[in-house]
Amino acid sequence: MKKAVVVFSGGQDSTTCLVKALKEFDEVHAITFDYGQRHRLEIEVAENLAKELGVAAHKVMDVTLLNELAISSLTRDDIPVSHELQDNGLPNSFVPGRNILFLTLAGIYAYQIGAETVITGVCETDFSGYPDCRDEFVKSMNTALVQGMDRQFEISTPLMWLNKAETWAMADKYEALDLVRNNTLTCYNGVLGDGCGDCPSCDLRKSGLDEYLLNKEKVMGQYTLKVAGYS
Repeated sequence: MKKAVVVFSGGQDSTTCLVKALKEFDEVHAITFDYGQRHRLEIEVAENLAKELGVAAHKVMDVTLLNELAISSLTRDDIPVSHELQDNGLPNSFVPGRNILFLTLAGIYAYQIGAETVITGVCETDFSGYPDCRDEFVKSMNTALVQGMDRQFEISTPLMWLNKAETWAMADKYEALDLVRNNTLTCYNGVLGDGCGDCPSCDLRKSGLDEYLLNKEKVMGQYTLKVAGYS
């Protein structure tokens, strides 16, 4: 039996990955992390989506320790999300160590249930300036976890080389375009669906959707070619 664990925030990217995984694996588990994030609604959204999509199990893990250590506009109510980069060249929405922690815990969970794949929706093509969304980082984490647990498994990144329009195409391919558009939470200010329309995450989401809806056939073709090239 093919099992997978999806790191699941209830946002556009992770929901698209979850929908895809449910078509490709016999048993899919979702794991959501409560790190005291500013947009707390995402946990409720993830719970609702996991139930609607029928995952084998949905685990919400308390990792609020991260909130104590990582200062970010996503962990502090008094830090507004900014479009400007900080002095270190990173957006103030970057949560240091977040994906290191998430992938480590997801790997442990996969070990316990006998899953051979951990799926995460990080993306280098359209990433928001986060160093822990890069392909090099994910491959390094994969190597470290395999060595540290002496168990072969893969960290899969289905969106790694897709732009945001192509990610919308993937959702459409799996007949989940409306679900992803209306029922996911990607907005940094915690507004469901199309979001607040003002934060960097909403800007990226909207520009990708507009491009896809305007050029569906072209973007779907690009997506299909990319997927064929990586498989």
